[in-house]
Amino acid sequence: MGKNKAGNSSGSDRHAYREFGPADPMARGVPDRPPNQQTVRVQVSRKGRGGKTVTIVNGFQHSPDQLTALAKQLKAQCGTGGTAKDDTIEIQGDHAQKLVELLVAKGYQAKRSGG
Repeated sequence: MGKNKAGNSSGSDRHAYREFGPADPMARGVPDRPPNQQTVRVQVSRKGRGGKTVTIVNGFQHSPDQLTALAKQLKAQCGTGGTAKDDTIEIQGDHAQKLVELLVAKGYQAKRSGG
């Protein structure tokens, strides 16, 4: 059982622990659709945040880079912080009405969800 110093002949991308899934587990298979083909929901939530109010916008079908850029624009328009996770954008504070108006102006089909 000898190996040559050049490396293993079976390939260098072999992982014993990975059975299923793509080669890059962080890659998303979501198509990058234009805004007019996306329906997003805007809701206000305080669950699991220590009583702090957060506006959540979900339903985006963008690449992570475009979602981060959109989150940056929305945070600047609202004058507050936030983050982009998976297919959602979280904006600190209750900015639901303003976000619906901004997203509709950008071409998205935005709807207010929840109470």
